[in-house]
Amino acid sequence: MNALLANTLPRTTVVDVLRHRSNGQSNLTGYTFLVDGETQTVSLTYQALDLQARTIAAHLQSLNGYGSRALLLYPPGLEFIAAFLGCLYAGVTAVPASPQQNQNRQRLQAIVADADATFALTTAALLTQNKAQFNDSQAFRLLHWMTTDNLKDAASAWNAPTLKDDTIALLQYTSGSTGAPKGVMVTHDNLIHNATMIQDCFQDSADSIGVSWLPPHHDMGLIGGILQPLSIGRPMILMSPTAFLRKPVRWLQAISRYRATTSGGPNFAYDLCVNRITPADCETLDLSSWQIAFNGAEPIRPQTLTSFSKAFEPYGFHSAAFYPCYGMAEATLMVTGCTRMNPPVVCTVDAIALKDKQAIPVEHSLQTAQTIVSCGQARREKKVMIVDPNSLEPCEDSTVGEIWVSSLSVARGYWNQPQETARIFNAYLHHSHEGPFLRTGDLGFIRAGELFVTGRLKELIIIRGRNHYPHDIEWTVQSSHAALRSGGGAAFSIEASGVERLVIIQEVERSAVRQLAAAEIFAVLRRAISENHHLQVYAIALLKPGSIPKTSSGKIQRTECRTRFMEGSLATLETWSERSVDFQQVQVAAEAMLKTLTSARPSPLFGSEESSSRTIPSLTTPPLAPTEEDIQTWMTANLALYLKIPLDDIDLSEPFSHYGLDSSSAVSLAAELSNWLGRELEPTLFWEYPSIEALAHHLGSA
Repeated sequence: MNALLANTLPRTTVVDVLRHRSNGQSNLTGYTFLVDGETQTVSLTYQALDLQARTIAAHLQSLNGYGSRALLLYPPGLEFIAAFLGCLYAGVTAVPASPQQNQNRQRLQAIVADADATFALTTAALLTQNKAQFNDSQAFRLLHWMTTDNLKDAASAWNAPTLKDDTIALLQYTSGSTGAPKGVMVTHDNLIHNATMIQDCFQDSADSIGVSWLPPHHDMGLIGGILQPLSIGRPMILMSPTAFLRKPVRWLQAISRYRATTSGGPNFAYDLCVNRITPADCETLDLSSWQIAFNGAEPIRPQTLTSFSKAFEPYGFHSAAFYPCYGMAEATLMVTGCTRMNPPVVCTVDAIALKDKQAIPVEHSLQTAQTIVSCGQARREKKVMIVDPNSLEPCEDSTVGEIWVSSLSVARGYWNQPQETARIFNAYLHHSHEGPFLRTGDLGFIRAGELFVTGRLKELIIIRGRNHYPHDIEWTVQSSHAALRSGGGAAFSIEASGVERLVIIQEVERSAVRQLAAAEIFAVLRRAISENHHLQVYAIALLKPGSIPKTSSGKIQRTECRTRFMEGSLATLETWSERSVDFQQVQVAAEAMLKTLTSARPSPLFGSEESSSRTIPSLTTPPLAPTEEDIQTWMTANLALYLKIPLDDIDLSEPFSHYGLDSSSAVSLAAELSNWLGRELEPTLFWEYPSIEALAHHLGSA
């Protein structure tokens, strides 16, 4: 860290940090939010942020909020930052949550109940918009709701609370849907230590500039995009995740416009840029200022680094700016990081030996060669070890085992879950009794001090940087149709065309085998998973009763299920997969349908047929006065392209979720439709008007 900053920055709590900024850099703009994702902005100086935080805190203190928990339900923006810090100023534990989770109220209600929240902080507009849903739930009605964007100034009434290093600042709830949520207890000391460690890795200064589109309620968006910049006093440019998903070039344009030095996200974000950005989008890009392009939160693929570099080096991007890293909410955020402005370290090993837990170097040309990207090294007294998960003994270098972490960044545990906390956060080596360590559940090996992540011991599904627990998805599947056996299914992910995709295998009831309504079940499953988890299914296999791999005690062996699925050795009755669809035929038919409207634009510059979510683009201009029928035609063709389904399978009156349209694809499709119509559309239209027929009628009438 910059020596001056290191000597003057207080180390006790996040409240001390902002007070320090407000007193010493009062007029410095800390955060700028791009309202439209591009040029319309609102900003906050450190002094203004401190005033807002003290006002919110004073209102919480007037309600005896000290020591309680407050749900934060905000769209991305500056209001969330003020509310989060206002909670900390009041000694209230912040519980960030996604406002989009009102589409899955069950999970949000579970968070409220688990946290035993007393308050709910939000904006006036969001509360009005969702008032009926909130009033419909007893858990929400019991909360004291506070809209923080219209509070009267009460900053002078604020009293500094008694806070210590180990005071819990927030509960960071891990992803999941129907299962019991787990709130990671993150203290002020965790936040300060991890922010300092990130700074040691990034070597940013107060002259650096950051850009982030990451969700502020997730650990990477909150710690990396909001709190770490505050710790060093560097300005941060923010936009909403929806703005990025709808138009990925906005991210790169913001980096170019503000001469940003630091920005990044999960692997999929870089792939999305490669697949969705056109030559015209790049005309004014200058990415030469970008020095840290961090990549984390999901498996880092060497193909992504290569394709992004190849696509954007003509516009000033330096491949050495790529910064692979590894972390998790249980460790606050970052665990390991690479060396700044050095090319990422890669290791090519034998894939067959890797399955036997041995990382044996081989030549790239070998048919079984697998290249793995290093996630860097541990920093700031952080210890990372590779441990045999069975013997609980350290592994030798180049031997695959579970990644264990010891650090001041490791959180205190899971809220109100002492047994799970003891198992995950308080692990000790068998013979030496060294510890405690955090058991990450991830697999990897260390070579020459570099950490290489190879897989997951825990059966976690990571898609687009978000965690999904298999048992949540399996519960949804088995509850969706009477023909499916309870406790007889598995959900897991496989790599397809360079990205993680969801696979479902599920036993059917014996009574349903003879007259198996497979097509109906496939449609019901895809719809249920889309509605409850906002995911698209890549493949489904319906199995004979009693055939799914289980342990002797009756537990599903998900790893063995995945292996047998890949081998094709499951006892299947019926299968469905995107691969079973003749996508070339879908393309031809969809293109012909689109040509009845007007001519198509050129194909994207960087996308490839395998990696793109679609392979022919939408149209730039509609007919002069598009009718409902025109919009229905456009939607039918594009839905077929996005979801890789035949045109004949699309019913205008069926909900989009019937076809498995996930939230990310809905945002992208809304952006395509906006471009075609030449007017801005909200992505929520796909939920408000949930079928082609309903949406076309609404837009045609408008």
